[in-house]
Amino acid sequence: MINRLLGLIAVAIMVMVTVGLLRTARVPAGDRTPPAVASPAPRTSWGEPDLQGIWTDPYQTPLERPAQFAGKDVFTDEERAALDQQRAGIPRRDKRLERGTERDVAGAYNAVFQSVRPTGKRTSLVVDPPGGRIPGLTPEAATRSRTENEYRLALLQATETCKNKDPACRGGTYGPPSGKRAEMPPFYNTGRINRNDNPEDRSMTERCMGALLPDFAGYRRIVQSPGSVSIFYDTGQGQGWQRVIPVTGSPHLPASMRQRFGDSRGHWEGNTLVVDVTNFSPKFSYRGARETLHLVERWTRLDSTTIEYSVIIDDPATWIRPWTVKQELMHQDEHANRIYYEPRCHEGNFGLPTMLRGARAEERAFATGQGPDPAAKDTATDFGNEGGTDALAGNAGGIFQD
Repeated sequence: MINRLLGLIAVAIMVMVTVGLLRTARVPAGDRTPPAVASPAPRTSWGEPDLQGIWTDPYQTPLERPAQFAGKDVFTDEERAALDQQRAGIPRRDKRLERGTERDVAGAYNAVFQSVRPTGKRTSLVVDPPGGRIPGLTPEAATRSRTENEYRLALLQATETCKNKDPACRGGTYGPPSGKRAEMPPFYNTGRINRNDNPEDRSMTERCMGALLPDFAGYRRIVQSPGSVSIFYDTGQGQGWQRVIPVTGSPHLPASMRQRFGDSRGHWEGNTLVVDVTNFSPKFSYRGARETLHLVERWTRLDSTTIEYSVIIDDPATWIRPWTVKQELMHQDEHANRIYYEPRCHEGNFGLPTMLRGARAEERAFATGQGPDPAAKDTATDFGNEGGTDALAGNAGGIFQD
């Protein structure tokens, strides 16, 4: 309960920050006009396009185009208003489970902690392929995905999740604890697996490492100087991170040097900052892509209120072809968003060590016949009321069907 309280306090702080952001970022459903009259794009005192400021995408747009909108690139204003009304009616995380149960405590965050942004004009962030869908996996990546999924299901097979044939156990079977519980994951783990032997068994978010690149959510603060561009990415509950991009013409790091967010090198092409990103670590994963991931980002200041961000995402070991995402970021008011930017999660992360201590206590109790087998407890997918999410954020929610 202490961990739940600490989590609620952290989220409450995040919500207050988000409310300040949305004062300028949120656009009411009935008002599709820009928040301010755009003027020509400014330049820095040393003559480069000025990307500085706080930026966010104020609209909710799915990464991939939902199936029922196949062949449709953009919504009309009437369609967006109707979708806004439908989405506002989705209850989302409003159901408490039996009080006093672990599942009820695990489902700590209800709908009050979720923002509902207006529907975006485009039907997907993916603009290439033209169908708005991420390309298929290569045979190699499909094999990796199956291998990883089989491992995760094996660790779940003794739980009520598989006994009840819940969706989280789709493709798995119910039975005694698997011998795979004693094995290392087939690849470096970045998600939840049903084991608590060490921090690497938990998700990156639980480890205060939930940030990804590319990032299409939250907001960014950009600061420039001659020869470099710095971007702070807001992520989750205090999991933000600082990115410094050299714009000096220097080459990438040697291939033997790998970093969690890769190695970024920038240069200007007219009014566009082009950033080439390579050298990702095999301990990083973006939708299954790891050390062979390659990004080419383009940041273009269109006018005083808008930056166009696009990124080509390529990994020949993961997808059958490169794909492109495009997003428009709107400038935010500096005064309304005057908050401190720091990665606070690590310093206050009581949840992870407590989770590991709790697992050791459960093992000791089971060894003396005083408790259930920890292998029969689902700590990977069974999180109470967290099943319902916003339709445009990836879950169909009764509106969109993939």
